[in-house]
Amino acid sequence: MGEIEVGTASWTDKTLLDSGWYPQTADNPEKRLAYYARQFPIVEVDSTYYGPPAEQTTRLWAERTPAGFTFNIKAFSLLTGHPTKVSAIYKDLRPETEKKNVYPADLPPQTYEEIWSRFLSALDPLAAAGKLGALLFQFPPWFGIRKSNKEYLLEVVARCKPLRPVFEFRNASWFDGANQNETLDWMRAHKLPFVCVDMPQGHRSSIPPVAAATSPELAVVRFHGHSDKWTSKDIHEKFGYNYPKAELALWVPKLKELAAEARTTQVFMNNCYRDYAQRNASEFQQLLAA
Repeated sequence: MGEIEVGTASWTDKTLLDSGWYPQTADNPEKRLAYYARQFPIVEVDSTYYGPPAEQTTRLWAERTPAGFTFNIKAFSLLTGHPTKVSAIYKDLRPETEKKNVYPADLPPQTYEEIWSRFLSALDPLAAAGKLGALLFQFPPWFGIRKSNKEYLLEVVARCKPLRPVFEFRNASWFDGANQNETLDWMRAHKLPFVCVDMPQGHRSSIPPVAAATSPELAVVRFHGHSDKWTSKDIHEKFGYNYPKAELALWVPKLKELAAEARTTQVFMNNCYRDYAQRNASEFQQLLAA
């Protein structure tokens, strides 16, 4: 059986800092990351979705964590086709436009290529330290199942090589009826890691809680909670769900099934409000150990 690693999708959320989860002695970013890394072996960096990281920042992450610690990095929004604030783009590459948000098609091809290059090269310190895990590509709700989108997944793999991208969908068409088997079989054929999700159902963006390993190397599961305010623009309303332990327990056999098929299974709690994610991640660790 492969290894199961549990962590959270943030360690710096303001509501987490206010929750009292960190001891008073962890009173600066360096000490907080060090404390987090003593509790969990992995973390997902979601801030890189809103703005690409600086190489100096990733170097500090590598220096401030122990050997064997792993950072998964969420891809910059522009690289997954989401609307991206012009102010989030590298200053010297920002387009001259009155738009507040832009898409890849709004940029000159050479600018888009340079953004890709800089985003990936900024991760070099983590890769050199052996602490870079997967790159999370979470696609928008309008990214449905079709040939061109499948081709883009393969393009992402080629661009990221030798780094490993993993793919999360937010469009139900990938799993409608027979599409579920088609999606999973196609991803297995190309050894693309599918990101399993636990999330609110009944929305256009809803993906069912299917536990499937589509790569022999890596399986990833992200827990978004079951908030009844999933469509809220307030991210704390959207993700503010504290899992009862009984709900987590239902996932333990599924995670062990994934671990039987993949060398490593990563579990990320993305219910990032106060210390919900950290406490649920600790409960998962206890349940898996038992």
